[in-house]
Amino acid sequence: MSTSTANAVPGEPHRHREIAESFGADAERYDRTRPDYPGELMERIAAAGPRVLDVGCGTGIVARRLRAAGCAVLGVDPDARMAAWAERSGIETEVATFEEWESAGRTFDAVVAGQTWHWVDPVAGAAKAARVLRPGGRLALFWNVMQAPPEMTEGMTEVYRRILPDSPAARTIATPALDVYGGMFATAADAIRGTGAFGEPEHWRFEWERLYTRDEWLEQVPTFGGNAGLPPDVLRRLLDGIGAAVDAVGGAFTMAYTTVAVTAERV
Repeated sequence: MSTSTANAVPGEPHRHREIAESFGADAERYDRTRPDYPGELMERIAAAGPRVLDVGCGTGIVARRLRAAGCAVLGVDPDARMAAWAERSGIETEVATFEEWESAGRTFDAVVAGQTWHWVDPVAGAAKAARVLRPGGRLALFWNVMQAPPEMTEGMTEVYRRILPDSPAARTIATPALDVYGGMFATAADAIRGTGAFGEPEHWRFEWERLYTRDEWLEQVPTFGGNAGLPPDVLRRLLDGIGAAVDAVGGAFTMAYTTVAVTAERV
């Protein structure tokens, strides 16, 4: 099932600024419902050193995890509403797109982006990351890739095709999620190679699961890319349809996650 933000926008997501900067409309819901990231990934990033730049930090989900691992994190986000939410939890945040953000001579041990690098121009972003990383520092770009059980995927496919037949989700929801994301991983890796400033990119993978009740899943659905901008009646029909699909599989389901990091060391 491929219904996440990264898959809701065709072509080059970073050119769709209206969607990229829409999530702050309900920052509280985003912060409360979006999935976490594996502890092993956070530990590997923290091993690069304490000074971390979190690109597209949003409400601070990644930044708080890294702070708990002993890092001093600076967040950058283009949405002032999301940045304000991050600062409420003590994350220092500057409002800008990463491409336009001014480092003011600051350097970092790690530059990270959790579920956000598709909103950054991959070539300009990789070049900017190379400029602000110390030699030996790490760039880590990572995404949570969801795969629902087959019966849930079938139900969701029918709902999206019936209610939002022209949406990217309606076309890709039945495609194995890692296949959909593959092109994005390759684009990120190619841009990193193109800088000439990093070692060969690696792919780190972490498998995990989460059980969702009907209500828990429906709370997250409005945070997927493009859904926040739906007319209220259309969003309600979508949620009703998805709720019925969850009911049909017993009122809860286990989502399989693969967290994939495209990562490289600054030479």
